[in-house]
Amino acid sequence: MEIKGKVALVTGGAVRIGKAISEVLAEHGAKVAVHYWQSKMNSRFRGNDFKADLSKISEIKKLVAAVEKKLGPIDILINNAAIYNKTPLFEITEEDWNTHLDLNLKAPFFLAQAAAKNMLQKKEGKIINIADADIARGTKHFLPYIVSKTGVVGLTKSLAKELAPHIQVNAVAPGPILPPAGYSEELKKRIAEKTLAGRWGLTEEIAKAVLFLLETDYATGQTLFIEGGRLLT
Repeated sequence: MEIKGKVALVTGGAVRIGKAISEVLAEHGAKVAVHYWQSKMNSRFRGNDFKADLSKISEIKKLVAAVEKKLGPIDILINNAAIYNKTPLFEITEEDWNTHLDLNLKAPFFLAQAAAKNMLQKKEGKIINIADADIARGTKHFLPYIVSKTGVVGLTKSLAKELAPHIQVNAVAPGPILPPAGYSEELKKRIAEKTLAGRWGLTEEIAKAVLFLLETDYATGQTLFIEGGRLLT
């Protein structure tokens, strides 16, 4: 796909990985709609920022309609917004479970469902879902999160079949990128040492992986792991 001039919606596009993706798409000439909920907006995208609670299907539909009204039909959907809360096994509540599944899995599906209608009419479109490299190994204390992100890979494969041949649907699974608040220097160092690269990844590296999948029309249903070789250690 030629990205220049295309309308791209990036959920959670104001911070962290989402911000990097929004910026690289803008640099390549896309008309970027940045979704946010509680994050502070980047002034670069002021005017093309759209606030929505993605846990509510009604707001998902309003978001897609608002973007398409202002910028035109969505050509590129980046499902990046997610919640990542520590949930020790015997402390997991129904609310923990529902919150992670609603935002991390249900929302990407209904966003894709809403955006794909116009993509199919144009016979062109790209959907990129952001998963997590830890789905390949599991991790303690984040069970609802890991289950939701594992589901994202299944969603990616099924949507790729549903929307072929005109829409390509892929996923990117980042490894250690931007340490969460509260991580000690010792913990950050230990995690970095468990990668073959010997470091934490950069948000720009995930954005470049997304860019590759957008510009490549012969990949669909794939999950691209960008994790510094951590899964090999």
